[in-house]
Amino acid sequence: MKKVILMMVMCATALSLQAQKFALVDMDYIFKSIPAYERANEQLNQVSKKWQAEVDALQIEAQTLYKNYQNEVVFLSQEQKKTRQDAIMEKEKEAADLKKKYFGPQGELFKKRTALMSPIQEEVYTAVKDIAELRGYQLVLDRASDTGIIFGSPKVDISNEVLSKLGYSN
Repeated sequence: MKKVILMMVMCATALSLQAQKFALVDMDYIFKSIPAYERANEQLNQVSKKWQAEVDALQIEAQTLYKNYQNEVVFLSQEQKKTRQDAIMEKEKEAADLKKKYFGPQGELFKKRTALMSPIQEEVYTAVKDIAELRGYQLVLDRASDTGIIFGSPKVDISNEVLSKLGYSN
């Protein structure tokens, strides 16, 4: 009896697996083929470099204050030492706060990236969803992500179809 039940479960599983349709999509390829996404990426890189230069400048100021302090420490009174140490610590804190403001988890770069990239990503995900629903795919995997896909047949890759639906030729 157990063998019959096991055989029925295995047959049902095999039939359900055969009935499912799936597709692969290469999100990296798609995003690199969309000029607006590349422009947004370049804009983010430029802003990031500008902000990093501001942070670096503050850090260099703090280092300079510290080096000057090191050179003059023997000539300073206790009160002057304390004043200089406080100035150094304040400059380091200022640099850390600016770095957090720009690059922190909810920082300006995150907000800018969200504002620039989200509309494009939503458009791509909607196109993928529309194609999946049209073709009856139950599963669409991103071959560019780290999902462990070792091989994917080009026959099931819908990346070019997604680009065509978005109005971009490949």
